[in-house]
Amino acid sequence: MRALHPHHVLHRPLGPQAHADDPERGQCPVPALSHHGRQRPMLLQTATLLGVLVLGFGYFWLLVPSPEARLQQLGLFCSTFTISMYLSPLADLAKVIQTKSTQRLSFSLTIATLLTSASWTLYGFQLRDPYIMVPNLPGILTSFIRLWLFWKYSQGQDRNYPLLQT
Repeated sequence: MRALHPHHVLHRPLGPQAHADDPERGQCPVPALSHHGRQRPMLLQTATLLGVLVLGFGYFWLLVPSPEARLQQLGLFCSTFTISMYLSPLADLAKVIQTKSTQRLSFSLTIATLLTSASWTLYGFQLRDPYIMVPNLPGILTSFIRLWLFWKYSQGQDRNYPLLQT
């Protein structure tokens, strides 16, 4: 019962060094870090988009002197990013239609997107602010498209596994 002794548990090393004294196990790499090669394109995309965002905000604060013009251009800039966010799932929608499976879509995220987009659109409509209203319209449209795909390719067709019997 040596493993349960508090002294042994408190002083046991963690991480790759944990089994260094065991010749059968040796030092083992952390599994989460061994797949870093596959994440490189996504990391590069994220860094590029973050760079565009930082350059855009730098442009507005340093090169646009008028606060009114800055606000107008910043609204257009943010609207563009919001529209691109709502249109980004279109690549997945093509794959869903091709495979006739909605496994790659999240139903709860679709509902949340629909409710959020509709709320912001109504709020923008009340304020008569096109920078709030217009960018959220694609969110409503793509949500309805995804809901239609959930209806057309119901989850019952997606089951690749037998139901568990209790």
